[in-house]
Amino acid sequence: MDGFAKTLERPALIPLEAREHLVVIGNGMAGCRAVEELLARDAGRYRVTIFGAEPHVNYNRIMLSPVLAGEKTFDQIVINDRPWYDDNAIDLIVSDPVEAIDRIAKTVTARSGRVVSYDRLLIATGSDPFIIPVPGHALEGVISFRDMADVDRMIAAADGGGDAVVIGGGLLGLEAAHGLSLRGMKVTVLHLMPTLMERQLDEAAGWLLKSALEARGQTILTAADTAEIVGETWVEGVRLKDGRLIPASLVVMAVGIRPSVRLAREAGLAVGRGIHVDDHMVTSDPSVLAVGECVEHDGQVYGLVAPLWDMCRALADGLTERHTGYRGSVTSTKLKVSGIDVFSAGDFSGGEGAEDIVLRDASRGVYKRVIVRDDRIVGAVLYGDTGDGGWYFDLMKRGEDISSLRDLLIFGQAFALGGGRGTLTRPLRPSRTRPRSAAVTAFPKARWSRRSRAER
Repeated sequence: MDGFAKTLERPALIPLEAREHLVVIGNGMAGCRAVEELLARDAGRYRVTIFGAEPHVNYNRIMLSPVLAGEKTFDQIVINDRPWYDDNAIDLIVSDPVEAIDRIAKTVTARSGRVVSYDRLLIATGSDPFIIPVPGHALEGVISFRDMADVDRMIAAADGGGDAVVIGGGLLGLEAAHGLSLRGMKVTVLHLMPTLMERQLDEAAGWLLKSALEARGQTILTAADTAEIVGETWVEGVRLKDGRLIPASLVVMAVGIRPSVRLAREAGLAVGRGIHVDDHMVTSDPSVLAVGECVEHDGQVYGLVAPLWDMCRALADGLTERHTGYRGSVTSTKLKVSGIDVFSAGDFSGGEGAEDIVLRDASRGVYKRVIVRDDRIVGAVLYGDTGDGGWYFDLMKRGEDISSLRDLLIFGQAFALGGGRGTLTRPLRPSRTRPRSAAVTAFPKARWSRRSRAER
């Protein structure tokens, strides 16, 4: 009887044609996750139409690297298959990107000429790859690394063998280089800055990463400034400003991304680096929302997945009259290259009042650096042993006082929380500097224990 009474208390589902119409521009991870969050809160609230530029259902874009490397197939990275759209009465329109928004008429117009009206509009257009405007950038064989079509082109190029140049030694560029190398291409990575992944890694970790990649047969050129891409109709090589010519039948541009804001700007929405949104992802037009890499919230633009999920929850809360809003995100990064473990989170620039706690074991290829300010972790860089990355990240997000763990913090969660009773393969004495030192100390090879520490 109680169950029957609870059933009677549930509001009747609104007929599909009578629901508010939510139109989503973008069939990617952010747009579909926002719809998932909305369905979880109130499945009968909106009628949903999703426009996608690609011919595919929603897939996990961050898993494109394993597809390129041959470790996964496209079907294995699909997030929402066609039955998901059908089961939730979602009208999916593929291969037909929206070209214009009319905020007065409340309509969107797709490339095909299709016009669809909306009550609420969600812009989830993501980001566009940045292409360096050097001579030759429009040659055949010069591609970006953003979607499944790019992966298909890289796989086709790799089947013919030859030389590949990846311009950009950041996260995406190194993953592209790894995949192409596994597929048999001779790969050279060109990076403008002296340190690989300089936004995520400090100099010491970057050096270890460079050494590991070179040991796998890749050529890594840092402080390498591209002057031009050489070729008649198809790329033949890349010339650097110092005169060196790197042969290439394929060039992958992976030098960065920019929020895709053209539609929003042309529609007259407030735009800075990204589309301006409030804590519930509402733009300067209360009928239009935006989420994901295309947005700017409180002056910040995010290009990682975790902040997108936080945004989607806040958006769904707002669309169902809940009060939890988005307050920004602390981000972390992992490199998806088989056999190379890299983790980075927070701010590792140091500065006034910052203290480094550093452990380096060159023989094992392990480097750990935790940055502390006012007895709280503000950043972490781990190479070779990243098992405690999640723990450091959680302590950082929660702003935990780590003063009681300070002496054992660098050895990881099990050892620190066990009061030094954890097991270390090669426990070493950490180095601490205050203020931050650019130097990385080499450590003695003697075993370290609570007893030997107490005797010192």
